[in-house]
Amino acid sequence: MSSKYSIGIDFGTLSARAVLVEIAAGREIASAVKDYTHGVMDEFLPDGKTKLGPDWALQHPEDYLEALRAVIPAVIKEAGVNANDIIGLGFDFTSCTILPVDKTGRPLCLDEKFRSNPHSYVKLWKHHAAQKQANRLNEITASRGEEFLSRYGSGISSEWMVPKVMQILDEAFEVYQAADRFVEAADWITEQLTGEKKSNSCAAGFKALWSKKYGYPSRDFYRQLDPRLENFVEEKLNKEVVTSGSRVGVLTEKAAGMLGLNPGTPVAAPFIDAHASLPGVGITEPGKMLMIIGTSTCHIVMDREEKMVPGISGVVEDGILAGLYAYEAGQACVGDHFEWFIENSLPAAYAKEAEEKGMNIHAYLRQKASKLKAGESGLLALDWWNGNRSVLNDADLTGLMLGYTLLTKPEEVYRALIEATAFGTRMIIEAYQDAGVPIRELYAAGGIAKKDEMMMQIYSDVTNREIRIAASAQTSALGSAVCGAVAAGKRNGGYDTIFQAARAMTGVEEGYYKPIPENVAAYDKLYAEYKRLHDYFGRSKNDVMKRLKKIREMAMKSGN
Repeated sequence: MSSKYSIGIDFGTLSARAVLVEIAAGREIASAVKDYTHGVMDEFLPDGKTKLGPDWALQHPEDYLEALRAVIPAVIKEAGVNANDIIGLGFDFTSCTILPVDKTGRPLCLDEKFRSNPHSYVKLWKHHAAQKQANRLNEITASRGEEFLSRYGSGISSEWMVPKVMQILDEAFEVYQAADRFVEAADWITEQLTGEKKSNSCAAGFKALWSKKYGYPSRDFYRQLDPRLENFVEEKLNKEVVTSGSRVGVLTEKAAGMLGLNPGTPVAAPFIDAHASLPGVGITEPGKMLMIIGTSTCHIVMDREEKMVPGISGVVEDGILAGLYAYEAGQACVGDHFEWFIENSLPAAYAKEAEEKGMNIHAYLRQKASKLKAGESGLLALDWWNGNRSVLNDADLTGLMLGYTLLTKPEEVYRALIEATAFGTRMIIEAYQDAGVPIRELYAAGGIAKKDEMMMQIYSDVTNREIRIAASAQTSALGSAVCGAVAAGKRNGGYDTIFQAARAMTGVEEGYYKPIPENVAAYDKLYAEYKRLHDYFGRSKNDVMKRLKKIREMAMKSGN
């Protein structure tokens, strides 16, 4: 009997990656990646003329289909497997990443009428230009005493669906009117492949204010946000919410032909990308927190009870695995600000020396920074280069570096930025535990976790915890492949539950990180100072960051 396979596709911020996995043993047989042609549009639309404002982040939906047409045939070809033996597909996607579509599911940005209107394009998860709308939403929600607010850490982020839709309503009403629906990009992909117009519970619960128990907020709530939003749920969203990881439909003839697969191949309802990593690591129990470290970081844990945790991104019943409450917190800038430093602040001599040694620039900086002792740089940073997602939930906060002297070296700054992200993670762990959500074990996944030993040791020292690393370098894609195997079911060669599939198909590395006592002591002192800065600039004791941002916006407007 021939082996059976599933394919998982991870739609990230800059590219899509597919892995083809042998279901019985969880072996990753082949992988392929396709960078998005348009990347992240944060300055201009594809016409090269339409300028975008501050904090915009858009994408082109055609890039997603182009990526699918590339990566799925590529893994099939590399593995040399027969399409008859590929029994399921699963997807995950950055979120909240939304787009307006017409009645046929066609994105409005493909309509000639809207090609030069930025609001007709995909708003990527890190589109923060809707902060004004998020602030208004939070004020109204708090004044009404809405029960759902406590489930989201007492604040709704500008990254989520409703603020983004409110921005469209405020700034491009013609786009709002023309949209038949606003859909998560993940749900748009499954709609293109299966014809099913359904929302996945993971994104609906964490990003669109949906609850398994209560549904969406009331019409009265939306009417108070804006009278034009009164029937938003009934008129502008998919009618059905399905459990992420469950079978959402099967490939249509058209989709199968596009991908080189068989019509009728089962497709799983998608996950948010970070959340798919939990089954991708094999975590199916409460109390095990997973850090998915990339351009940003998500901190996800499950519990058997619902607790209200201030400052987190949300708690959703059955948000990842049935029968458990999924909790999400996060940092909006991790890998992004390491990259920012290298692109904007690195001396040419360092780049030259790294090139001469044949070293990746990150590896070169890590080599130099690893020679420093904890606290030796005299620097301390706040990790808010892209705002703060948890526990302050404020996209208007900005980065800070304290302790510069004329002797400060680039590797010291680089290490301080890494330490800042570790301090931010410790803040999140403490917020969970203070609210009664236990963190018994710590896990990490993502490219940085796999290759940056210095960073993971710093995280272990700062949190004073052992850290286990995912065996797979592609945990989101693997988690999606796990769901593809569940969508197929045991009768077809897959599994009947995500618990069974995750245990069989995933795991962690043998080696793990242990805290070093002398480093723990040094970082405890630095963390105390971090907390003081965190509260001083982040809890309204000094809102200079926001004032500076407003001055910048005024200057940019006066220059147009």
